[in-house]
Amino acid sequence: MEIERKFLIDGFPEGLSLKSECDMLQIYLSVTPTVRARSKAAGGKETYKLTVKGPGELCREEIETAITKKQFYGLVKIAGKTPITKHKRCYFLPDGHILECSLVDGGTENEFMYAEVEFRSVKEAEEFVPPEFLKKEVTYDNSYKMNNYWQRTRL
Repeated sequence: MEIERKFLIDGFPEGLSLKSECDMLQIYLSVTPTVRARSKAAGGKETYKLTVKGPGELCREEIETAITKKQFYGLVKIAGKTPITKHKRCYFLPDGHILECSLVDGGTENEFMYAEVEFRSVKEAEEFVPPEFLKKEVTYDNSYKMNNYWQRTRL
């Protein structure tokens, strides 16, 4: 079960300790249900995953499995669209949570940034008080789900 809150941001935050950084390519094979393939490059290592997500906003079922590089690029070919690019940085928040910040399609007319915080329970998610720089919450705005972004910008 994935439990997360999502926020729009203006840039990568300053003054937080950086946990990790990576670059990703992401495609969608289906938007209902959400079926996504993703490559992740960090520290000279690449990984590839196929993910299926159920419906939901704050929480939803998520099933993920590793795939090979050959399988990933085969799926990119089947999708027939330019993958979404993401530059992702993860930070430690003072309360112990991890803040995942992503620059989506940087340098294009569709560029935007968002941040997510994952939780162990719905109660924990509901009690979370976001830092001031997380101004606009879009957890319940489906237009900011990446599968809907894919539809708007790739189909």
